[in-house]
Amino acid sequence: MAYLKIIHEGDPMLRQTSRPVTEITPRILQLLDDMTDTMHRANGCGLAAVQVGVLRRVVVIEVEEGKTLELINPKIVSWSGEQCEVEGCLSLPKKWGKTRRPKAVVVRALNRRGEEVEYRGEDLLARAFCHEIDHLDGKLFTDVLVGKLEYED
Repeated sequence: MAYLKIIHEGDPMLRQTSRPVTEITPRILQLLDDMTDTMHRANGCGLAAVQVGVLRRVVVIEVEEGKTLELINPKIVSWSGEQCEVEGCLSLPKKWGKTRRPKAVVVRALNRRGEEVEYRGEDLLARAFCHEIDHLDGKLFTDVLVGKLEYED
């Protein structure tokens, strides 16, 4: 079990585009495990590799306790509907804001065995997919705010 350092807003790495994973190596598998541990410790529901300083297209998401989704090279292949809800981010601690996201998305990715998987997410899971995949493209939730940014004391 290893906890990785989560980088915060202002670090230029968060604005970079992550590179695809071309081979699932023991290092990628360890990254998935360490990211999951880090996400749990930080009480988050998602984490992208770029948030721990690794520019690879790797994401972990857990919106239902005990059901961690590991996504390598994820892509949103379809979306529908719309939702406006509040989001936060482990890289922007104590900041919240309302965003506009699809209500439902379908995501394709590779799992840790290199098999193609497809997930359909609605509501919170759809937001988490969009939020984490945005990170891989150098975007933050503050880029899609529909209101003002709120600050927690």
